[in-house]
Amino acid sequence: MSIEHEILIDAPVDVVWRTVTEPEQIAQWFSDKAAVDLRPGGDGTLTFVDKETAAQEQANLVVAAVEPPHRFAYRWGNPEGTRPGEGNSTLVEFKLVPDGDRTLLRVTETGLDETDWTDERKTAYIDDHNAGWSKHLADLATFAATGVAPK
Repeated sequence: MSIEHEILIDAPVDVVWRTVTEPEQIAQWFSDKAAVDLRPGGDGTLTFVDKETAAQEQANLVVAAVEPPHRFAYRWGNPEGTRPGEGNSTLVEFKLVPDGDRTLLRVTETGLDETDWTDERKTAYIDDHNAGWSKHLADLATFAATGVAPK
């Protein structure tokens, strides 16, 4: 089981790299707040705020790979009170491929098969994250290409 998305962005690879790895930029297209220790094994948090209720949800992450400017990966989706790792979380991987002045960005989320989640929970997670990645990657493409936050 995996989630896979691909988008062609009208921005060079170095711009897209900063957009997916720098906390100030992540907060323009993805989460409302971000903190990332950009090194393998580094911790991070993504904070999402419900615009209607102001309720906050925080996702902890652990950086799995940093290969500028072509690959960035982290683990998240772990049970509360645990650190994301193999077997209790999913792996989100961004792969950036230069295409002239543009960038092909591939995002995959894997690891559901290794979790002890029910099939129902896995299916709901895939549905939710497929919809989420579609929206957020469109926002990322807009922000990287124009510098204007779509939020």
